Amino acid sequence: MDRERVRRERTSPEPVRLAGAERRVRVATTDDVEIDRLYGPREPGAEYREKLGFPGEPPFTRGIQPTMYRGRLWTMRQYAGFGTAEATNQRYRYLLDAGQTGLSVAFDLPTQMGYDSDHPMAHGEVGRVGVAVASIDDLRTLFADIPLDQVSVSMTINATAAVLLAGYVALADERAIPRARLAGTIQNDILKEYFARGTYIYPVAPSLRLVTDCFSFCAREIPRWNPISISGYHIREAGATAAQEIAFTFADAIEYVERALARGLELEQFAPRLSFFFAAHNNLFEEAAKFRAARRLWGRIIRERYHGSPEAQRLRFHTQTGGVTLTAQQPLNNVVRVTVQALAATLGGTQSLHTNAFDEALALPSPESARLALRTQQIIAAESGVADTVDPLGGSYYVEALTDALEAQAQRYLGKVAELGGAARALTFFQEEISRAAYAHQLAVESGDREVIGVNLHQGDEPPPDLARPAYGELEADQRQRLARLRAERDAGAVARSLAQIRAAATGEQNLLPPMIEAVHARATLGEISDTLRAVWGVYQSATG
Repeated sequence: MDRERVRRERTSPEPVRLAGAERRVRVATTDDVEIDRLYGPREPGAEYREKLGFPGEPPFTRGIQPTMYRGRLWTMRQYAGFGTAEATNQRYRYLLDAGQTGLSVAFDLPTQMGYDSDHPMAHGEVGRVGVAVASIDDLRTLFADIPLDQVSVSMTINATAAVLLAGYVALADERAIPRARLAGTIQNDILKEYFARGTYIYPVAPSLRLVTDCFSFCAREIPRWNPISISGYHIREAGATAAQEIAFTFADAIEYVERALARGLELEQFAPRLSFFFAAHNNLFEEAAKFRAARRLWGRIIRERYHGSPEAQRLRFHTQTGGVTLTAQQPLNNVVRVTVQALAATLGGTQSLHTNAFDEALALPSPESARLALRTQQIIAAESGVADTVDPLGGSYYVEALTDALEAQAQRYLGKVAELGGAARALTFFQEEISRAAYAHQLAVESGDREVIGVNLHQGDEPPPDLARPAYGELEADQRQRLARLRAERDAGAVARSLAQIRAAATGEQNLLPPMIEAVHARATLGEISDTLRAVWGVYQSATG
C-alpha cells in the first residue's frame, strides 16, 4: 500500500471533485504525520477496481461517499421510547442536549400490533417496550418542542407503519411545515416480521400493498423520507449468521423492489431512498467485512438485475449494536462489547448508529446508561482515529478475504431463495435456517466452544444491580384515561366518515396514505384504523398456526 493519496493516481477524478469540504483542513498523527483521505495501491489494477474501487463510486466496497467520515460523521441516532409520550419526549430532549444528532422511536407492542392502549389485548403491555401512541394527541406530545423540519426521525414500526407515517405527516401539516422538508425513515419491513420478529397483522399480499403505498406516497409527497428500512438487524437478533443476515435482508429487498415495479413505479423513483438496518456483533473483523460485502453485493444486484444508476446502487444503512449479545451477568462488561461493535460498524462504513446501553439485558436504559451509550459513539468519533481516513481496513488480506467469503455465502443463499420463488414464498425456509443457526450457537455457548465472559468463562457471583422500573400499571391507567377523553371530545361523525374512506380505499386500489392522514386529522385512533383494515383484509395465519 502506498502512502500517497489515491486520488492523485486515479484516472476518474469526478467523485473527488464532487466530494465537497472535509471537516478538518488537515488530519495528522501525534507525530504530525499527515493522514490522507484514502490509501491504496499506487497503480490500481483491474481487480482492485472491480472488487474495491474508490469510495463514492461502484462497487462501493470502500464506502458510498468519496470523503465518508472525513466529510461528515455518521448520524448518532439513539433508539428510545418507553411509557408515555411525555416521558419519551423528555428522554429525546435529554439525548439531543447530550449531542445526539437524530431521533429513533421505539413503540410499545400494542402500537406495533394495531391496538389502542384501552383494548383488552393491550392489557399489561402498554408502554413496556416502547412508547404508547394511539392518536395525533400522543404524537403532539411525543414531538413537543422538537423541530420536525430540522431533525431526522426514524420509527421502528412495521405492520402499522403507514398509520404512524400518516400521523407524522398530519402533525407536520398542523405545524405548517412543508412535507418536502420532512426527513426520516419508517422501518415498514413487513416480510421479516413473518419469520424473525412477529409483529405482523394482515396477510402477506395486503401487507406488501401497504409497503408499496408508502413507496409511492413518499416519492410524490415527502421526497427526503426513506419509505422503508429493510432490516437485517431483527434477522440477526433471531439467531441468523452474518451471511444469512445479508442474504435474507436482500431477498426481502428484492421482493419489495419487484412489488414496487409491478405497481408501476420507476426504479429511480424509489431505489435511491431505500435504506437498510443491520446488526453489529462482537467479531470486529467479520462484522466490518460484512458491511463491506453487503455494499458490494447490493450495488451489483441493482446494477446487473435492474440496470439502476449509481445513486440507486448505494447501500445506505443504519446499524445497531447487538441486543442479543448483551448479558445480564456482569452487565458492565456490555460497555466493552458495545464499544467493539460500534467500532465494527464505523470501520465498516455505516451511515447511522445506535449504541445499546449496558443495562438493557435487565431493564429499559436509565438516563445515565443511555448517555454513556451515546458518549461511546462520541469518543469513537473524536478520539479513536476511525474517522481520519476512508475505509481504514481496506486492503487488509484478512478483511478482504472475509469480505469475499461473506459475499459468496450470501450469494448462495440468494440463489436458493430465487429457486423457491422469492422472499414472500420462502418464509418457512428463512425460519428453518435461522432456527438451525440459533440452535448451533446456543449449543456452542453451553459447551464452552463459544466463550462468553461472565456466562461460561470468568464467571462471578456478584448480584445484578437494583434498577428502577416505571409504574406500568399507573402508566396504563393514565393512557386509558387520555383515550377516553379523546373519544368524548372528538367529532364522532367525522371519524366514522374518515374510516369509511379508508375502508373504500382498502377494497380498491387507491393509495391508503391520503385517507389515513385525513383520519388522523379527525382524531381517529391507530387501533380504529387498523381494525378497519382487519375487517377488509383479515389477519395472517402462519402455515404452522
